[in-house]
Formats: sequence, structure tokens, C-alpha cells
Amino acid sequence: MRSASVGFQCPSCVSEGAKTVREPRTAFGGRVSMDTSRVTLVLIGLNVAIFVVSLAKPDLTDRFDNLALAPSSDFSHLVGVASGEYYRLITAAFLHANLIHLMFNMFALVQLGPVLENALGRARYLALYLLSALGGSVLAFLLAAPNQPSVGASGAIFGLFGAYYVVVRRLGGETGPIVVLLVVNLVITFSVPSIDWRAHLGGLVTGAALATAYAYAPRGSRQGTIHVAACCLIAVVLLVAIVLRTNALNG
Repeated sequence: MRSASVGFQCPSCVSEGAKTVREPRTAFGGRVSMDTSRVTLVLIGLNVAIFVVSLAKPDLTDRFDNLALAPSSDFSHLVGVASGEYYRLITAAFLHANLIHLMFNMFALVQLGPVLENALGRARYLALYLLSALGGSVLAFLLAAPNQPSVGASGAIFGLFGAYYVVVRRLGGETGPIVVLLVVNLVITFSVPSIDWRAHLGGLVTGAALATAYAYAPRGSRQGTIHVAACCLIAVVLLVAIVLRTNALNG
């Protein structure tokens, strides 16, 4: 026992009692944290660091961009996702063509990331980012010419756009500004030939779909299970698409 302002406390009793106190959660089941931008800052740091490395090693982009299937530089073999280099579907989302490309994506991430990280919690937010990035890469893999490479975090960023709309709508907020911003970005996407609209659209659909599962799952003990199941389902759908496209290119 130890003395306290109201008498005596039993340390073991206090410890056991703390275990029964429910941990505060956000409306979407994530853990409440005072630091609402840690994951976002790590993602920005990774993107910036990889861009700096790519300036020193120009061949890095060719080795890790999203390329479906094409001859190697010496024409000795085939390279690309369909040749077994599946990592390209994720690594491409951390590469950027130039400084302007990087700055636009990181600016959007700074604006959207902390808000979603705060609302969803770190784990759900990170899953949203990575699956949106994968969804963008997969649609580009499916629809682009096999020898057309693409890079950029835009698929993930558009996934955050879609998720932001769903989250704000679910909370009863004003969705007008995000709709306008999304429409402007879509117009730019389909107007500039060098922009891979497939990656943007794939990320947008993936992010909105996962955020819908996050936002409308019933609150309670099953909420987390439903969220995990939604992540797994989306991952399986993307995996099936990858397998089908790979078989078609190698057939």
C-alpha cells in the first residue's frame, strides 16, 4: 500500500483497474493520439529521401517504376511486373519524375494526411494510403501499354481525396470544397497527356471504397474486424487483377 490524498492506494489494484478502462477511440475505431501526423511525416520523408537518392542514381527509376512488360535495356531479357517484378506496383508510388511532381503530391499529402490520420487512426490510415497506391498501380498495369512506365504517389493521393470526401460526408461536414478540388484535379488528370489517369482513377476508387467500409461499419466490437476484412477483400481483388493481367501478357 502507498499513501494518497484520499487515504491509501494498492498499486496492483490500480493497475488492474486501469486495464478495465476503455481506450478512447475515434468515430471510425482508430486510437486517439495527440500526434496526428506521425505517419504522414514518415511517408513524406520516404518520398523525399527516395527522390534525393534517385537524383544520385538515375537508373533507380527504371528499376522500380510501374512497368508491365518490356525488353531490358540490353534486350537480353524481359523486365516489368508481368516478369515477376511485382514490387514495382508499390515502389513506383514512392518515385517521382521531377521536383514539381514531388512537390504537388507532397503538398496534397500535407493537407489531407493529418486530417485522415486523426480521424481514422494510424493503422487504418496507413492501410488506406498503401492500398490506394496499389490500386492506382494495378489499374495502370491493367490498362496502360505494357511498355509504358509510370511513377508517383498520385494514386495514393487520389485515394486520400476519395477517403476525405467519404469521411467528411459521414461526419455531416461540408463536402463542397473537396468536391471542387477533386473535380479540378480530375480535369487536369484527363487534360495533360503526360499524367497517368489510370493511376489516379484506380487510387480514387480504391480509397473511396475502403473509406466507405471504415465509415459505415457499425460501431462496436465488430468494427475492427469489418475494417480488416475490407482491407483483405480489396487486397484480394487487386491480387486477382494482377494475376489475370500477368497471365494475359505472358500468354
